[in-house]
Amino acid sequence: MHTILKSNNKEVIIGIDKPFVMIGEKINPTGIKKLGQALVEKNMEYVKHLARRQVDWGADVLDVNVGHPQIDEAEIIPMVVEAIKSVVDVPLCIDSNEPGILEAGLKAAPGKPLVNSVNGEEKQLAAVLPIVKDRGAAVIGLTIGDEGIPPTAEGRLAA
Repeated sequence: MHTILKSNNKEVIIGIDKPFVMIGEKINPTGIKKLGQALVEKNMEYVKHLARRQVDWGADVLDVNVGHPQIDEAEIIPMVVEAIKSVVDVPLCIDSNEPGILEAGLKAAPGKPLVNSVNGEEKQLAAVLPIVKDRGAAVIGLTIGDEGIPPTAEGRLAA
């Protein structure tokens, strides 16, 4: 079984018998003050720099996380996606478990994106999966259920 992610002009195939897919995770303001400040200021030049650098270093897909307490994430994520699309052509991974942010990011993302940070909590699945299905996106499922992270591998798979 394979999963095919798409940007405007590029396909990335994920599968057990396919080459390793590198996902660049630097477009995330957690721990990167300069990016957080750029997002607060709506300055997309640093975002573009990070996108180009990660692709130059071999990233096949770019993770997009705009989680920051001083911004309206649903407002800023389309700007970030547009900035990335203007400088690189790789599939995107929208990294949020908030339905409004996820929907805004997916609407701006070209092709078939990936969604990160979807956990096994029933409430979240009910809110997020219809958005993912409507957009035809692929999903990275986190092994976290209603009771948190299960202590065993079997429990994580069941989550």
